[in-house]
Amino acid sequence: MDSSGNSKGCMDQFLTYVCTLKGKILTVEIVLCIIILICYGASWTPGYVTLAVTELVLCIVFFIIYMCDFHTQLNFIHWGWSDFLRAAIAFLAFLITSIIVLIGHHDGAGIAAGVFGLLTGVFFGYDAYTSIPLLKKANPSPHTGPAVIPVVP
Repeated sequence: MDSSGNSKGCMDQFLTYVCTLKGKILTVEIVLCIIILICYGASWTPGYVTLAVTELVLCIVFFIIYMCDFHTQLNFIHWGWSDFLRAAIAFLAFLITSIIVLIGHHDGAGIAAGVFGLLTGVFFGYDAYTSIPLLKKANPSPHTGPAVIPVVP
């Protein structure tokens, strides 16, 4: 709700979230996954589409979860760790898949998909890297004070 008592519309939430660092990273990841899908579709052998589709869907889901603040309402999942693992696994998968595609494909669209896959892998790696400090803040050390040893009389 804003100061006049009206709740923010969906477009306002979208524009506000896209201006954040996490929103920009997820937006770039979504766009790059779409570009990779187009390149694989134009390639002679459209293999490895499953990785791009899976990560595209996961990026859209996490974008919506963070945009609508569902991560603060749904506490049964640790969203920070889930997002970190998603980005770290995608980083490794895109790097490995892109290297395989660059070695095996000799058509222009396949090479473009491999190059965009490497770029996408770098963005997923950066996403995972920027998530690490947030994980440390979200999970402070359980022992913050001096040890209390009970004295038995």
